[in-house]
Amino acid sequence: MFENLSERLERSFKILKGQGKITEINVAETLKEVRRALLDADVNYKTAKEFTETVKEKALGQDVLNAVKPEQMMVKIVHDELATLMGGSAAEFNIKGNPAIILMSGLQGSGKTTFSGKLANMLKSKRGKNPLLVAGDVYRPAAIEQLKVLGEQIGVSVYAEEDNKNPVKIAQNAIQYARQHGKDLIIIDTAGRLAIDEKMMNEIESIKKAVNPQEILFVVDSMTGQDAVNTAKEFNQRLDFNGVVLTKLDGDTRGGAALSIRSVVDKPIKFVGTGEKLDAIDVFHPERMADRILGMGDIVSLVEKAQEQYDEEEARRLQKKIAKNQFDFNDFIAQIQQIKKMGNLKDLASMIPGVGKQIKDLDIDDDAFKGIEAIIRSMTPQERTNPEILNGSRRARIAKGSGTNVQEVNKLLKQFDETRKMMRMMTTGGGRQAMRNMGRR
Repeated sequence: MFENLSERLERSFKILKGQGKITEINVAETLKEVRRALLDADVNYKTAKEFTETVKEKALGQDVLNAVKPEQMMVKIVHDELATLMGGSAAEFNIKGNPAIILMSGLQGSGKTTFSGKLANMLKSKRGKNPLLVAGDVYRPAAIEQLKVLGEQIGVSVYAEEDNKNPVKIAQNAIQYARQHGKDLIIIDTAGRLAIDEKMMNEIESIKKAVNPQEILFVVDSMTGQDAVNTAKEFNQRLDFNGVVLTKLDGDTRGGAALSIRSVVDKPIKFVGTGEKLDAIDVFHPERMADRILGMGDIVSLVEKAQEQYDEEEARRLQKKIAKNQFDFNDFIAQIQQIKKMGNLKDLASMIPGVGKQIKDLDIDDDAFKGIEAIIRSMTPQERTNPEILNGSRRARIAKGSGTNVQEVNKLLKQFDETRKMMRMMTTGGGRQAMRNMGRR
């Protein structure tokens, strides 16, 4: 995510490395590179110019503390201004109302229908809502079917009228249906349209007037950069939407849309799509995104993702097993499944401060645990529970059954044994005391 921009900004800060203080000359040189980095990232020219002027003003107005190097001070100023540029803090999302109504808008192919499903899934699982998805795209072949498939996957009802070609009436009828069936949230998927298509723009304006939604979201493909910003501007003039959704952010190496859209349209980015899976949706946090752009990671989001998969009762049970040295391969594979549920492995690793640029050229996919899982699944239930019985002949059988070799099986067993010892040490009083002693050094 935004790898190219991160790399260019890091190089620009190196101009200040070794400098004793911030001066007008070295600031100008640094910010010239920052501006180039922003423009290459497809950031709006006016936005890039105003951004660097603000940073320059703040940098030259700073009394740099002796303990803080000029390079560190510049990184801090740029970080804070990036966060401000993207909105400062996470925007509010209004789902009050019975039912609350969310109207989706955007271009053809921007990912509205898929995002509607993701949003319904998130609001159902995290906010306890009982949503209804409404099939308001009466033009695209198979649009209704796509929404029905998504609804089935996440356990959410879909309202559709396949013989009705009037999206305004469909939306109005869906509200009545929601009230009759106890649905407290409606997400209306609409047809993709071009801002220059007067008929289609009039239609979505009519839907807005008819249903009076609490939220109108404009969905846009972040990888289209400045085109996304220009389109958002056109739509906002007609719809006055409440917020922006950036899809495909995980594949965006530049970041132009994310950095420009707030300043050009004056509407916040509310959500981002970060992958193909139906749980690949995040609330947009400008300050955390600034952290990631500057290679500081995003440890808060990583912890939140871990907590979503965290089961307190299961954790207590596991701690008891570890303390008794009974942690086995059943527990091991269960932990792997928990990690996989958190999302894309490379994206998760990049949230750890300092790790992002180290792994940017590595290919880490969701199959990274495939070999380990194959080996464990080739064990008998007895072998998983009692790893110590895995002698030579058993290891050879497991290797053959998992499509690996004995060396790989031995390597996994050694890693497992070391992990078990370390986990036991950490859960015992002696291990905790040793950690406290280290902290005092």
